[in-house]
Amino acid sequence: MLEEFKKFAMRGNVVDMAVGIIIGAAFGKIVNSFVNDILMPPIGLALGGVDFSNLAIVLKQATADTEAVAIRYGAFINIVLDFLIVAVAIFMVVKAMNSLQAPKEEAPAAPPQDIQLLTEIRDALKAGGGASQ
Repeated sequence: MLEEFKKFAMRGNVVDMAVGIIIGAAFGKIVNSFVNDILMPPIGLALGGVDFSNLAIVLKQATADTEAVAIRYGAFINIVLDFLIVAVAIFMVVKAMNSLQAPKEEAPAAPPQDIQLLTEIRDALKAGGGASQ
């Protein structure tokens, strides 16, 4: 079982996937910081000094025994922006990778039907020895 796991883990696509996940997690942290620390403060300032991460609709006020119940739509806006930035970045990377790949050769187009028919007749004549007596 250990040998089978070693064989599975050392396949190229498993290692590539692990590297992708690690880099993706680090990239996610960078994008999160970009949105929260660079992008949202100027947007909030332009909208009258609003801090998006604190925007919420309070459904039930906090009491001594319980916390407040709120819909935190500001945090949701930040996460949506994170997603959009990551999606655009991934799109750009995939587009760049596709442009670097060699173009695939297309299969030659099939000859017209009349040429195919003539080729079949020629092959039949060759197979028959050409004798029509």
